[in-house]
Amino acid sequence: MNQKLTTAKFYVTGMILGMWAMVASAQTTTNNYSYTFAPNQTVPDDNFSGVALTANLTGMSGFIANVTVSLDITGGFNGDLYAYLRGPNGGFSVLLNRVGVTSGDAFGYSNTGFNVTFDDSISYDNIHFYQNFSYTLNSDGQLTGTWASDGRNIDPLSVPSAFAATSPTSLLNSFDGTVPNGTWTLFLADLSGGGQSTVVNWALSIETVPEPSTYALFGIAILLAARKRISRPL
Repeated sequence: MNQKLTTAKFYVTGMILGMWAMVASAQTTTNNYSYTFAPNQTVPDDNFSGVALTANLTGMSGFIANVTVSLDITGGFNGDLYAYLRGPNGGFSVLLNRVGVTSGDAFGYSNTGFNVTFDDSISYDNIHFYQNFSYTLNSDGQLTGTWASDGRNIDPLSVPSAFAATSPTSLLNSFDGTVPNGTWTLFLADLSGGGQSTVVNWALSIETVPEPSTYALFGIAILLAARKRISRPL
C-alpha cells in the first residue's frame, strides 16, 4: 500500500470517528424540565369513575429519556387508591394499584396518604408492598420517600391474589422515546368506601435527549462511502 493511500485512509477514518463522536455527544446531551401542579382536588370516595387531572405541556425539545412523578395526597385509605399516568404520545404507567392488597389482605394498607416520588430508572423498592421494606411516615401519616411505581396493569377490583401474582410491567420507562409535548393525564380513583383522599399537588420531571442530526448521519454515510472508495485497489 502506498503512502498516499495510507494517509488518505487514516484521514477519512479520523473524520468518521469525529463524526461519530459528534453524534454520540448530541445523543447524550440532556435537557431537564420540571412542572408542578396544585389542583387541591378531592378523589370521590368509592367511585370507580375517579378524577382525571390534565396538564398541557409545550416547549420541550427532543425525546423522553426519563420521567419521574411526585404525588402529595392527604387523607383517605392508601389501599383504596388506583392511579395511573398517561402520556401525550404514548406511554402508560400504573403508579398505584391498591397498595398492600394481596391474598392475605383484601383491603391493603391503611396509612393515610402519600408524599412520594416515583422513579423507575434505578432499583427502588416497589410501592405496592412498601410495608415489607423500610418506610417512613410523616407527621400527617403520609408515606414518604422515593419508590418504584406499582406497575401492575390489572383491574383494581381483581381478586386479591392477582396482585401478588402480577409482575410490574406498566412502568415509567414506557414513556421513553416519545415526544413529551402535549396533554399528560394523571388519573386517580378510590375503589372502596371510607376515608376521603385529596390530591394536594403533583409534579412531573422530564429528561429529554435530542434526535441525532440528520446532517451528521448523512455526513457519516458520505465519509464511509469515501473510505470504501479509497480502500479499493488502483
